[in-house]
Amino acid sequence: MYAHILLSTDGSEVARNGLRHGIALAKALKAKVTVIAVTESLPIDYGSGHASGWIPSQQEIDAFDAASKQRAGKFLDEARTIAEQVGISAELLHVPNAHPATTIIATAKSGGCDLIVMGSHGRRGLKKLFLGSQTSEVLADGSVPVLVVHNEQK
Repeated sequence: MYAHILLSTDGSEVARNGLRHGIALAKALKAKVTVIAVTESLPIDYGSGHASGWIPSQQEIDAFDAASKQRAGKFLDEARTIAEQVGISAELLHVPNAHPATTIIATAKSGGCDLIVMGSHGRRGLKKLFLGSQTSEVLADGSVPVLVVHNEQK
């Protein structure tokens, strides 16, 4: 049914649950797995009107990028461990300085993925109408099927 599954992670427990589910599905289907971690760029405030903004130095940008790379590496190492525990391998991909939802959609298309698996925050009441913002964007803008793994709050 699915031959190549794209899993996304940001290191959260919600994403971890999505990873576990997606990896188990991939094993059952004997599908290829790619795990992506997308890190956004350092937000810059150019200011407006009478308010002065904040423009980071190159050193601050470099430090932020290094920390983002290290954080993504940790998330991806964890994904590799989860995959290895169930006996499959996963391609790991870090895309820095990018918008997560847009990058997840583009990676799924360019990589020939036929399913995206993402976690969703478990909420109650009116809040249950809202998914995580990146998950919502992928659902709204993507052309690849998306499996949203629901995570109940405890």
